[in-house]
Amino acid sequence: MTARDPPALSGEDRLIAQYFRPLARHPGAMELRDDAAFYTPPDGCDLVLTKDAIVAGVHFFADDPADAVGRKALRVNLSDLAAKGAVPQGFLLALALPSDIGDAWLEGFARALGADADQYGCPLFGGDTVSTPGPLTVSITAFGTLPRGTMVHRSGAGVGDRVFVTGTVGDGALGLRLRRDPAKAAQWSLDAAARDHLVERYRTPQPRTALAEAVRRHASAAMDVSDGLAGDLGKLCRESGVTAEIEVARVPLSAPAGAALAADPALIEAMLTGGDDYEIVCTVRPERIDAFRAEAAAAGVPIADIGGVVAGEGPPRFADRSGHVLAFARGAFSHF
Repeated sequence: MTARDPPALSGEDRLIAQYFRPLARHPGAMELRDDAAFYTPPDGCDLVLTKDAIVAGVHFFADDPADAVGRKALRVNLSDLAAKGAVPQGFLLALALPSDIGDAWLEGFARALGADADQYGCPLFGGDTVSTPGPLTVSITAFGTLPRGTMVHRSGAGVGDRVFVTGTVGDGALGLRLRRDPAKAAQWSLDAAARDHLVERYRTPQPRTALAEAVRRHASAAMDVSDGLAGDLGKLCRESGVTAEIEVARVPLSAPAGAALAADPALIEAMLTGGDDYEIVCTVRPERIDAFRAEAAAAGVPIADIGGVVAGEGPPRFADRSGHVLAFARGAFSHF
């Protein structure tokens, strides 16, 4: 090496420079050339921080496309920020890569992650890359901002509030079942388009970032629905010291999920408890409902009133059209 030759890059340095430096577009990331980054929140704002990891064989299939893994990794974190009423500002990325992950996988992963970073205004600020004997693990810490003291907690629901949920419920849980057993599509009388819709809903969350401002302004309590509507609403009610009464017929379903349920009514338990919806469940005081509906419509995010908050303790009660309260073998997805 002559005096003018640049020092050779290590394998990790090459990986960062090639795939992830282009995602670090905020000045505080310093093009990933330092050991840390900096971020100055806008005046009068709080930082809201969240961290979710996804693991091959647990949150996604080992043979899922790299771009799908990249999208899911960031979007599950953006869903948490939206439920708190925060605007995304950036993220940190930690990658644990098995030896069989090569450049082709990294290129697809980084391309999709970068596209989402641009779409949601959430650039990369830094992170770490390590090797592992497996499984592949992607861990993201995302942060957002909102006016000081306005983060929406789980603990603010009050008696008389209405319970709202965004989008549709149950698609992710059904998509996971189809991914594990494609033959279920025929059992549920689903055509190819319906099957693909459910699988894609499992594979690629749609974080409700467009509703974050309305949630911040009007929700008394909120959280994202990642472990199942029944269980996540139960967590919200527990922290708020209340319970809720939910009308199952009012829980919004996609057309494919409705078709599957018609073919197999027992699926309702999986749809309400299975998770992977990445919708927002929130409570809204009666005097705020009209404004919340109007802002949700303006944001293009469908919402549904599915029940009310009532005094009491214990899990929310989910009742069918006849008033029969459903009993669930498991209230929510849990890793442990």
